[in-house]
Amino acid sequence: MCGVFGIYNNSKAAQLTYYALYALQHRGQESAGIISSNEGKFHHHKGLGLVADVFKEEQIASLEGKAAIGHVRYSTTGANSLQNAQPLFFKYQGGNLALAHNGNLVNAHQLRSHLERQGSIFQTTSDTEVAAHLIARAGYENSEQSVKESLGMIKGSYAMLFLADNKLIAVRDPNGIRPLSLGKLNGSFVVSSETCAFDTIGATFLRDVEPGEMIIIDQDGIRSERVSSYPTQATCVFEYIYFARPDSDIEGLNVHTVRKQLGKRLAQEAPIEADVVTGVPDSSISAAIGYAEEANIPYELGLIKNRYIGRTFIQPSQELRERGVRLKLNAVRKVVAGKRVVMIDDSIVRGTTSGRIVSMLREAGATEVHVRISSPPVTHPCYYGIDTSAKEELIASSKSIEEIREHIGADTLAYLSTEGMLDTFKDRLGAISEATQCCGYCEGCFSGSYPTEIIEQDKHSLER
Repeated sequence: MCGVFGIYNNSKAAQLTYYALYALQHRGQESAGIISSNEGKFHHHKGLGLVADVFKEEQIASLEGKAAIGHVRYSTTGANSLQNAQPLFFKYQGGNLALAHNGNLVNAHQLRSHLERQGSIFQTTSDTEVAAHLIARAGYENSEQSVKESLGMIKGSYAMLFLADNKLIAVRDPNGIRPLSLGKLNGSFVVSSETCAFDTIGATFLRDVEPGEMIIIDQDGIRSERVSSYPTQATCVFEYIYFARPDSDIEGLNVHTVRKQLGKRLAQEAPIEADVVTGVPDSSISAAIGYAEEANIPYELGLIKNRYIGRTFIQPSQELRERGVRLKLNAVRKVVAGKRVVMIDDSIVRGTTSGRIVSMLREAGATEVHVRISSPPVTHPCYYGIDTSAKEELIASSKSIEEIREHIGADTLAYLSTEGMLDTFKDRLGAISEATQCCGYCEGCFSGSYPTEIIEQDKHSLER
């Protein structure tokens, strides 16, 4: 789950990209980078860490040009190292090309092995570099034609931005698994993983990039081509449940509103007598508000987040996740002491975080802790860009709900049903214009049914 942003035809391209990456920081905290183009000359800077740590004022000022792309990284394929930080930059017979990618290519290992046998030399362990080599080998001087042909060989999820000498190319995979939106800022066009970045820089949302669509932006304006003739939409439901910011809109649906509706449905399916409802900050707050409203139980800030700590779920190792939980949250004793507490969370993936939070609430004096999850049990790996690629890491893949309840120490535990989750989306879709092309969702992590062929491999199998 990375974040990508691009802008074309703006004298402050790098500065605006910097602000946009700030807005997308929740999508990746391991590295950040920006590449700008100034009349065919490329300037770049990237580094490990948060956007604020990687970029200083003088570095942003050095990124000259009216076009730029930026990236914040959350690694699922390839190590967390500077060589894997994006955007990637390469030269080939078609000129200069920079590439930023959100998603995961499920056949990257096969393609890489084939390319290496043909003589390709790789500089990173990221699956994204496979796309770069395919483009270079396509043999076209026209960059969008090279991109289009190379994507025909790729399977998996991708929202990709390409910055060429004189154009910006944005493309979304045929299933639309990862989000990508198009906007406008005065005379400039912008593309982003989430619409919250548009709000940050003052841009206007135009529309979502459609599944299987390639958008080309150059000095003549904007045009669209298809990279897939008959795309079948399968937008990742976890974008709505956890990853996206609540102020973002994806496929016409506001993330906060969806989460609130999920919480309401959860209250209908799993009611409980309690004194207070609280949500695990930040992604579960909206669902907690919905649950409290539907159940007619007061909502309170029973858990406070340290705003200087990142998201523990997307830390690259279990040790860091556990340490992050201890630093990240604190229970408000005056709110939960002597109370029967309903703790709303968006998901239980490994179980470590939930157990720690339940213990924290009990230590703060809660007499009962009832855990309610605003999504179904995560029983299957995700192969499209979420770091749950090993089934044995998923607590719900091997334990019953009662066993999970015992493991995390809750008095009761209930999940939202898959039917309830999908019905929530159907209800919301009824209020959307017929022009919105949204026909389905990927919920493979809950059901094991995936929209593409899956090629089993270790998540770090590209590492050398």
